[in-house]
Order: sequence, then C-alpha cells, then structure tokens
Amino acid sequence: MMNPTHTIPNTAEAPKAFAVPASIAHLFSRLPTWPGSVAFASGVNLLLAQHMPADVAAALQGKRLRIAVRDAGVGFDFGWSGAGFVALSTSQQTPHLTITATAADFLALARREQDPDTLFFARRLVMEGDTELGLMVKNMLDAQELPVFDPRQWRLPPPSRVLGSLRAAVQPLSHRAS
Repeated sequence: MMNPTHTIPNTAEAPKAFAVPASIAHLFSRLPTWPGSVAFASGVNLLLAQHMPADVAAALQGKRLRIAVRDAGVGFDFGWSGAGFVALSTSQQTPHLTITATAADFLALARREQDPDTLFFARRLVMEGDTELGLMVKNMLDAQELPVFDPRQWRLPPPSRVLGSLRAAVQPLSHRAS
C-alpha cells in the first residue's frame, strides 16, 4: 500500500532544459560569425590558454576548430596560434574538428553538471573530423581543476585591456574595407 503523503513526480511537469528559441536562432544564424568567434576565442583564452599543456598545444597548432551551438544556429571558428586561441574567418576550409551540442549542454559541460561521455553516447554532443584531437581536448578539459570554470576564481584583465584586444582583432577588418 502506498503512503498517501508520498507523491510520485509527474514527469510531464518536469522542467525542460533550456533551448534557444527558434526566432532567436534564426536571427543568430544570419549574423556574421567573425565577431562571435573573436569573443569566443577571447573567452577561451581567459579560461584555458594559461593551462594549456604542451602536448595539446602542439596537437592544436595549425588546426581549424569549430564549436557549433545547434539550437542557437551559431558556430565559432578558432585555432591555436602557439600563444593563445585566435578567431578564424569562415571560409570554404572544413574544420579539422567540429564539436556540436545545444547551448544548454555546453553550459552543463562548462559547469561540470554533465559528463561529455554521457552526452556523446546520448548523441547530444557530436564530434566530427579529427576525433583523436577531440579526445585529447576532452581529456585536457577533464584534467582542469574546477576553479578554471568557476567565475569567482577568474582573474579577469581590466576592461581597457579587453577593449584593446578586441580593437586589435577588428583592426585588420577595417583595413580590408578601405
């Protein structure tokens, strides 16, 4: 006999994972990828560049990488320059490695709320291209201490330095237009 005070959760009422609304994804998919790739590469530099092991840095050298956010309709193209991550312009070149997931799944990975292997085998995280490189990157991220992903532990540069970096990244584009 069931205890009357015990309730069985109604799975129909369980909160759904966040998804980027289709109208927002449609808008994002029409935006140029370069500014987003610059911002993404800058963010990854703040979080990971100083923690990059030499073997992973060597493996990433000259490789074109893409992070694709499925539900947002955006992708970020970037690579390793030897000193840090840099945005790469979208071109006809196929990335060496593309990692695709939803915004919610990428956020859960960054917060360490989800395991990448679980998402991979559930087909919610997809790696295309050089999967050996993808596994190396995954293992490097797994080895990072949690404070790397904890915003309270970040030592962010002053806004003037961030703006200077963005200005330097955008400057080559303004010269092309003239």
